[in-house]
Amino acid sequence: MVSIVKSMSLEGLEGYLIEVQTDVTGGIPNFDIVGLPDASVKEARERIKSAIKNTNFEFFSRKVLINLAPADKKKEGTILDLPMALGVLISIGEVKNSIVIYDTVFLGELSLNGQVNRVNGILPMCIEAKKLGIKRVVVPMANSCEAKIVQGLEVIPVNTLKDAINFINDGVVLKEKVEKKDETSINKIESIDFSDVKGQENVKRALEISASRWT
Repeated sequence: MVSIVKSMSLEGLEGYLIEVQTDVTGGIPNFDIVGLPDASVKEARERIKSAIKNTNFEFFSRKVLINLAPADKKKEGTILDLPMALGVLISIGEVKNSIVIYDTVFLGELSLNGQVNRVNGILPMCIEAKKLGIKRVVVPMANSCEAKIVQGLEVIPVNTLKDAINFINDGVVLKEKVEKKDETSINKIESIDFSDVKGQENVKRALEISASRWT
């Protein structure tokens, strides 16, 4: 069964949509990721397998093929871990292939125990998701305040892979613990810096040299 889960990546400071296309079949166990993944994306295979196992699911004796479309753009970082894991679980029938999947973008890095970790570049990706008509985004709990800056986009925070599964299968949404200090956190978010820029090494180097001449 082929599943499609939406996610995002960055090209410079601009977000763009990615389709995580997953096909799981029987046969000799194998796990391939195609679509110009860099080393950190390829390493997701081990994080995904461990996270799924530690969320009490198994997919032994399966052949897994994941295509990251568009296939002509290089994919970098760990933000695709969560959507790839969900794609596998949908393909083996553990997660519902519901209408929620088609209206949602999934973003997040996985730990081996199934924890969903904070990632960089959430804001520009959420801005682009809104422009594309996406209704909601599922993001790490640690990124939820940043994602909520984008008006009109429903933000679903998750701490674990299991939380994301519970949202898709049963509509369960985690309640966030809001403290007084969090009320002003949005105003304190720093402007985008070089850590949010993917690639563009020559441009960043030129800006660093230019800035150094004024210090």
